Amino acid sequence: MSDTSEPRAGVAGRVLGETLRYARERDYTGWDYGDGMSSRLLQAVPVENKWLNIAVQETIKRAPVNVRPLFLVEQRRNYKGTALFTMANLTAGRVLGEGSTTDYEREARDLAEWLVEHRTPGYAGFCGAHRHEIQHLDILGLPEYPDMVSTSYAVRALLAAHDAGLDDGETDYAAVVRSVADFIDQDLEYEEIEEGARMKYVPAWSSDHVTLNAVALGGATLLELDDRFPEEGHRERGEKLLDYVVSRQRPEGGWMYRDPPSASHLSMDSHHNGFIIESLLRHAELTGSDRYSKALDDALAFYREELFEPNGAPNWDESSAYPRDIHAAAQGIIVFSLAGEFELAERVIGWVLGALYVGDGRFFYRRERWYTKRVTLMRWCEAWMSYAVATYLDRRDTVDRFRQV
Repeated sequence: MSDTSEPRAGVAGRVLGETLRYARERDYTGWDYGDGMSSRLLQAVPVENKWLNIAVQETIKRAPVNVRPLFLVEQRRNYKGTALFTMANLTAGRVLGEGSTTDYEREARDLAEWLVEHRTPGYAGFCGAHRHEIQHLDILGLPEYPDMVSTSYAVRALLAAHDAGLDDGETDYAAVVRSVADFIDQDLEYEEIEEGARMKYVPAWSSDHVTLNAVALGGATLLELDDRFPEEGHRERGEKLLDYVVSRQRPEGGWMYRDPPSASHLSMDSHHNGFIIESLLRHAELTGSDRYSKALDDALAFYREELFEPNGAPNWDESSAYPRDIHAAAQGIIVFSLAGEFELAERVIGWVLGALYVGDGRFFYRRERWYTKRVTLMRWCEAWMSYAVATYLDRRDTVDRFRQV
């Protein structure tokens, strides 16, 4: 990241431009993590069987080589990925726009319109969902089942598009997402408890457990609303959700995937912890409050020391280095950039470029201990890395401009 021979944004700017070009040329459409149920071969089977679904889905997900073409897995545009691409294009328009032949602003507007058009109907408020089925042990996840994580990034993207003045005169993006509070309250069953408040991740899921990163992102989403509509009192409820998440912080500084921990199939894994830290950082930025400063200090220390190697390589969780996942790396770039720790963000970018970057805007999915999974997933790889590098460039640019004043 020390190359200063390239114009303005340097290596990171070049990679952002290449990654967005790769995605744009494919209409932001491709394979995705956990998309095995979109196999046309599986869909042609005349019977519905949970165990067959799981066998096909997990084979496609876990195979050391990309078997999606063999299983005729459909390539689709992902809702969360589209939100990430929207924000990445907005940033590219600011940091790469001068002299560029790409109309990044138009790309961002078109993607924002797609998010509005493809929001999930039939719920109390604005929401969005993954666009393929996922077979869980206890339930079949359907494309019409919205989730808080996808919804939170769509809200952020549409508010960013609104702030950039991309509303087309007919669609007010801020007005569109304003009702997400009703989705949280009613469909995700927002509930105040002694430690704060909690909510579901997906309306159809059981209330027996709580997915902590989804609660954190729900809290941050309410704070995003409060920043635009302070008269509606969203801050108090957003902070109650974050209070609950902070109350579940482990002594090490991280979080298990679910509460209670016995319901977690993951330990304190990297990218889900990154979601929580990102939400707490966003709280500080939006409110100017140090309400969670102690929790943030402990979380960032754990994140730096346990979930990343000195060379920027992401660990899977606090006890396992592998697999080293592109999403975990991208989330690290986002967190360290938001925290102003640019040297750490640059180390992670450097590791990704050396270990998982193919060139021409294309990233591989994972580095296992003895081999690399050489598949490019449009959301998991391309969308997250474009948004991560864009976040780094945006924050670095803001700091550089501040120093020049």
